[in-house]
This record gives sequence, C-alpha cells and structure tokens, in this order.
Amino acid sequence: MSFALRHTVKRKLAAAPDVAAIRAVFNRGGRYKVPEDIRFTPATINGIPGQWVESGASSNRILLFLHGGGYIACTLKTHRPYSCFFAQHGFKVFMADYRLAPEHPFPVGLNDAVAAYKGLRAEFPNSPIVIAGDSAGGGLALATLLRLKSEGIPLPSAAALFSPLTDLTGAGDSRAKNDRRCAMFHEAGLGRVPGYYVPGATGDDLRNPLISPVYGDYSGFPPALIHASEDETLRDDSHRLAERMRQAGVPLEYKLWPAVPHDWQLAHTMVPEGRASLSQAAAFLVQHAVPVVRKKKTAAC
Repeated sequence: MSFALRHTVKRKLAAAPDVAAIRAVFNRGGRYKVPEDIRFTPATINGIPGQWVESGASSNRILLFLHGGGYIACTLKTHRPYSCFFAQHGFKVFMADYRLAPEHPFPVGLNDAVAAYKGLRAEFPNSPIVIAGDSAGGGLALATLLRLKSEGIPLPSAAALFSPLTDLTGAGDSRAKNDRRCAMFHEAGLGRVPGYYVPGATGDDLRNPLISPVYGDYSGFPPALIHASEDETLRDDSHRLAERMRQAGVPLEYKLWPAVPHDWQLAHTMVPEGRASLSQAAAFLVQHAVPVVRKKKTAAC
C-alpha cells in the first residue's frame, strides 16, 4: 500500500499547484463500502453542521470526530472508515463539518470544533464525551482541548489522535529524514499548509499552541492515545507531543507503527494494522469514557 501511495497520491500532491488540485487528490477518497448496519443522520449541533453516525452497537457514549486533510481538504465521506468503525464499537459519533481554509482561515475551524463540543455537552449533559481526529483533525482536536481548558470548560473524558499534525513551524527531524520514506507527503508540501491555514503568519505566530498544539500546556489533560507511523514525515509531531504530555503527567498510550503509511487507519478493511490501531483506540476510549462529575451546590449558611 505504501508503494502504491508513494507513486500515486504523493506524486499528485507534490505536483498540485493550488488548493483545488489538492482537494481533488484528497477528496477522491470515500470509496469505502459502508457496513449495512450503519445509519447516517444529518444534524446541526450548536450551529455547526455535521452528521451522526450510528449502528446497533452505538451507546450513550458520544465521540466528536474531526477529520484530517491539512485544514483545507477532505469531507465527512472521506473519513467514514473512522466514523463507521467507532460507531460499530460502542459510540454515537458526531462528525463535525467544520469550515476549511483558505476560504475560512484560522481560527474559524477551531471555533466550529469548540462550538460543536459545547453543543454536545449541552445536549447530552449526562453522557460521556470523548474526542478523536486524524492528521490535521488530530491537531484540531488538541487545539479544541486547549481552548476548552483556557475557558474552564470540562474537557472530554479522553482523546485519540492518529498521526496528528501538531507543529506548523516545521520543526522536527522527521520532516527531512522521512521525506523520501513517507508514502504521502514531502517536507515542502507540508510547508505550504501554514500559508493556507494562517496566511501571513510569522514563525512566532505559528508557535501559538492553538495553531501548533505541540507548544501547549497539557497539565490537567484527560487520558490520550497517540498512534503514528515510524516512516511518515509527521512522526516527530507525535513524538514531541507525547514527550510534552508525559512531562505534564497525562495518562498516555503512545505507539509508533512500523512500515505503515500516514493515516493507514483509513484503509483498515485491507490493512490489518489499520484494524489493530482502531481496535486499540476504541478499547481505550471505551475504558475512559465516563460522564462528567458535577459538583453539588451547597446551601449557604
């Protein structure tokens, strides 16, 4: 699979001259065969459009999923392999259709993700809520958590992050060392993302943790799972994030997978490692999905 991606998707992305061409490459996904027991229901939560994904196995556990695509591409349909899998493993999944750059640059997408979470929390006050995302969606999930923390809002019970994009400054040795090994991205291509997502931003601007979450303060964060590939250019985005989480005392499951390409979970019907990764993530989220404990108000003396 890595060989095929390297000679098709990676070449097309490297040659793509603009956002429209990049979207044409990414958005060709979505050929996933939807399991028969899956139900899709369009919905709007707190003003944010999206889609409920459920199956007979879905419970009262709510999963807010934020799709990847470099903040500029992909759709709810391209990421059905994620949403359907989690729906079949105990979750009522809300796929937030957050707005994309460059038409809607930072912080529009982040505002949408935060609003979706607040809406879910208000609509399901007694249900456990967890959050997950892949690639840029993983970075957006982290930024959402950081924003919620700064506003004093109860955080999701747990987070699952798949090859998250966490540093738009381009730091990390894997950007260069894995430039040829990565089956999806060239370092130069990743360097174009900030210009679309935060046009005009300088290096210091890009260190804003809401843009590059690797620079965030993770004290008080819920348990997190991070899965990434040893071969991908974004490997160090995950590795450095894991280091910061450990330093902050976050309960963490971090695993680097050999040989697989970036976002290999999208091909879980064909790749055993994809099924293994998602199964481990689902078990992790189920284990930590607990309702928010609300403090009882005490009567004044």
